[in-house]
Amino acid sequence: MSFVIKKNLLSEGKTKKIYTTNNSLEVLIHYKDSITALDGSKNQFLQDKGILNNEISTLIFKFINSCGIKTHFIRKINNREQLCYKVDIIPLEFVVRNIVAGSMSKRLNIQEGIRLLNPIFEIFYKNDKLKDPLINDHHAVFLGIISYEEINAIYRIVSNVNNILKKYFLDKNIILVDFKIEFGKNDQNDILLSDEISPDTCRFWDKKTMKKLDKDPFRIGLKEKEEVLDIYMEILKRLNVR
Repeated sequence: MSFVIKKNLLSEGKTKKIYTTNNSLEVLIHYKDSITALDGSKNQFLQDKGILNNEISTLIFKFINSCGIKTHFIRKINNREQLCYKVDIIPLEFVVRNIVAGSMSKRLNIQEGIRLLNPIFEIFYKNDKLKDPLINDHHAVFLGIISYEEINAIYRIVSNVNNILKKYFLDKNIILVDFKIEFGKNDQNDILLSDEISPDTCRFWDKKTMKKLDKDPFRIGLKEKEEVLDIYMEILKRLNVR
């Protein structure tokens, strides 16, 4: 195992910082103690949240890697940082919906909690100035972001990830309601599942009580940020049970 040296800050987002390393093909991802909602307009400090999300995302990416899906994740370095392959992020967010919730419920005026016969895939264009609008395949190709061949390949990965994660979480008495994932390209132009997978990017409900086990209670103002930390700890506890 090679020794990793953190070097320069490459970029910083709402909840993570990315640093270069002594290997030009690898980066360090540092998880910050920030909890955000509503496109970042609600952004607060939350002690130790970065530690929890780093550990949760590590466990999930390890599982996905073990299933033969290519991801950017290499290994956890410490309680706040992961070593990952450097990728050029494709500026699209792929959302998978198994149950009606969140923006889909509001946008289509459909009651939250209705189970979908088939998963619904949505694409959002990552553009802060435009507030990450919902687009379709043809928009993405027209904008020069991606080709039809690449988007179809990503849909196959997304479908596979959804299938394996639904079972993975259900075995831990968690329903995977919906989730957002992102992809990037490495130096070989391979498409890798990237970013993070955590209660920040997923909606989780308890299988028995239907209690929300993600940041939705913070997003909609039902709980204070400190109470949400307990929810994240519950998710981590369940993921650690074998």
